[in-house]
Amino acid sequence: MIKSHPHPDTKNITIKCAVVTVSDTRTPETDKSGNIIKDLLISADHLIADYQIIKDEPEQIQTYIENISKIQNIDAIILNGGTGIAPRDTTYDAIANLLEKTLPGFGEIFRFLSYQEIGSRAIASRAVAGTYKNKLIFSLPGSSNAVSLGMEKLILPEIVHLVKQMIGDR
Repeated sequence: MIKSHPHPDTKNITIKCAVVTVSDTRTPETDKSGNIIKDLLISADHLIADYQIIKDEPEQIQTYIENISKIQNIDAIILNGGTGIAPRDTTYDAIANLLEKTLPGFGEIFRFLSYQEIGSRAIASRAVAGTYKNKLIFSLPGSSNAVSLGMEKLILPEIVHLVKQMIGDR
């Protein structure tokens, strides 16, 4: 049971986010997981500065991250999809080498929480987080349940604190 945060945030800030669904088949109309991420961010008073659906192609994923990282008003990039081990799951491979600093605890805790819900199948998740060019990056599996779990239990409770740590208090 979590008792309290060791360093409570004194001021809440609005985080400007890019939301990316990595999929060969989803469209804006069928992107349930991307919509969950957007809805949860908006409910927490954060902004959606960009939303894209990108094919599960490493070059496209890397190009998007490199291009969006040049935009000053983006604080965080949240990706979903492509984190498994199937041949077309390339999100982890595309971003792992881009990350300048990793947050190993994100993937570790995500898999622990997933294990509590889905059992040993959680080992197949390659959820990852870190920073790239002063942008916070989270990569979640594409299932709606995994997205809700990652957003509600990890990303939303910590995104403000992490952005403040990365870029300083505004």
